[in-house]
Amino acid sequence: MPITTCVFDAYGTLFDVAAAARQAATEPDCVAIRDDWPQLAEHWRLKQLQYSWLRAVAGAHTDFWEVTQNGLDWALEKTGHAGDAVLRERLLALYWELQAYPEVPDMLAALKAGGMNTAILSNGSPEMLAGAVTSAGLEEVLDVSLSVQSVGIFKPDQRVYDLVGGHFGCAKEDVLFVSSNGWDAAAATGYGFTTAWVNRSGEPMDRLPWEPAHVLRDLTGIPRLAGL
Repeated sequence: MPITTCVFDAYGTLFDVAAAARQAATEPDCVAIRDDWPQLAEHWRLKQLQYSWLRAVAGAHTDFWEVTQNGLDWALEKTGHAGDAVLRERLLALYWELQAYPEVPDMLAALKAGGMNTAILSNGSPEMLAGAVTSAGLEEVLDVSLSVQSVGIFKPDQRVYDLVGGHFGCAKEDVLFVSSNGWDAAAATGYGFTTAWVNRSGEPMDRLPWEPAHVLRDLTGIPRLAGL
């Protein structure tokens, strides 16, 4: 069946999760992370993901904003910046204004011009996703942002992927699912979606029961994979 619906993970896929730390490091009030902001950003993202998985397994769901703050607090302590309230506040504020990767607007516009449904499917809360979409100016090229908050569990639980068919009324075979997280793309493959892993940093393939159907270095090739 032809692809009718292109669905994207948000953080790390459409939006650059390192942008908050990168931007803060250039500002006078956050000079403390000028030299180690990449490590801070990496630790922050890793803990954010780990805490979402652990909460899903433990049945201790919360909104993604709390998970994001918890991950940052761990990362600040790990990098020696615990207790810097000004830095913490600024990093959290910037997370609501993450930059989209450069190719994202044109890629999404091409999908919409080709008649595709376009959506975000994310662990992010509805408020966080709305902030990121608005900040990046993507309102006109995304049909909807689907949040795990409506089902009360984080990815890769099957109930999250069910949200796509529930919203669009499409079959699994109609969907191209795109994520920068190898485990997310792999789980979506197991679910039945056609998948693309955006592997910007050249990471090894995760050792899981499934593999993404496609591996890309950025998002420019998505319209072609969608059949446009």
